[in-house]
Amino acid sequence: MPATISGLFVGLMSGTSLDGIDAALIRCTDQRITFIDARACPMPDTLKDELLALCHARSVEFDQLASAEHAFCVLQSELVNQLLKGNGYTTDDIVAIGSHGQTIEHQPELSTPYTFQLDNPSLLSELTGCDVVGDFRRRDLAAGGQAAPLAPAFHQAIFQDAQCWRVALNLGGFANITLLPPTESGISITGFDTGPANVLSDYWFHQHNEGNYDASGYWARSGTPHQALLESMLADPFFARTAPKSTGREYFNPDWLGNHLAAHPATPEDVQATLIELTARTIADAVRDALPDTACGDVDVIPCGGGAHNGYLLERLACHLAPVRLRDCTDFGWSADWMEAGAFAWLAWRRVNCLPGNLPEVTGARGPRVLGGLYRR
Repeated sequence: MPATISGLFVGLMSGTSLDGIDAALIRCTDQRITFIDARACPMPDTLKDELLALCHARSVEFDQLASAEHAFCVLQSELVNQLLKGNGYTTDDIVAIGSHGQTIEHQPELSTPYTFQLDNPSLLSELTGCDVVGDFRRRDLAAGGQAAPLAPAFHQAIFQDAQCWRVALNLGGFANITLLPPTESGISITGFDTGPANVLSDYWFHQHNEGNYDASGYWARSGTPHQALLESMLADPFFARTAPKSTGREYFNPDWLGNHLAAHPATPEDVQATLIELTARTIADAVRDALPDTACGDVDVIPCGGGAHNGYLLERLACHLAPVRLRDCTDFGWSADWMEAGAFAWLAWRRVNCLPGNLPEVTGARGPRVLGGLYRR
């Protein structure tokens, strides 16, 4: 068997919250994944508006796609160059960039399933002078999978313990969980999307306040969850579906929220509190339903992503998850902010070495698949 290619990899991630692009620099070998540094850049308002319009468009002009894609790739390349320069590296030091792209639509349940991430790996390679791995999701989809979530294989690599159950919880625009049984148990890893995390609460906050998100949940804390509204939202059939499952803006969006509010109006603050309660309840219910009885309370839940900074959300999660513990990402040598970007750097390492990047037991694919296309510099 040929030797594994090791070295420095960059991961780029722009989540469904559309607040910015994250870039993580890591070193990968067969034995170890080492976090080196990371950078983030906010999404310019003009580009964010263009991307949001594409996400909710009934029809799209090709020049709209081309314009947004070009601006997005230029922003990515500038971020990569800042990250490398800040750490004293050149493009020659990088084995490859793993670029997730910006999800515009994700419809794995249709008769002709599709997932579309706006990206241009060819242009990104030209702008950075690096090899680029892109288009990670569609190979899993082609193999009958949901094409999401893809981070669980990375969570397994950095979080799984010999004896303790752990749950990696990503709190981006949407929430997904990876259930990591003890390695000695012989139990398979599972993972799936649980529903909205920040996507609806960010939208609602922006409609009624200055800014794009409710820092630490202060505004939500000023309200009271509206029980009838909460129960109406919890009754959505997505939450009762069994895994594998994934979702996105095409399902949980302002129209979805508006339909529930039409039947159960509430004050803006109470709506915000209810949305946080929806996220906490659906995550806790999903974790509780997925864990075997033998796990009892000996479980660590590790929040990652932007929502890990929302103190009110974490309080509600801790309340609904008890006696399960919440653990900080830093306990494991990682920052909550860079997990997904780190995951796509690691997936680029897997692709360069022709190693599978999906977990079929998570996505529902017919088997392990090498994910992504490799675009040489």
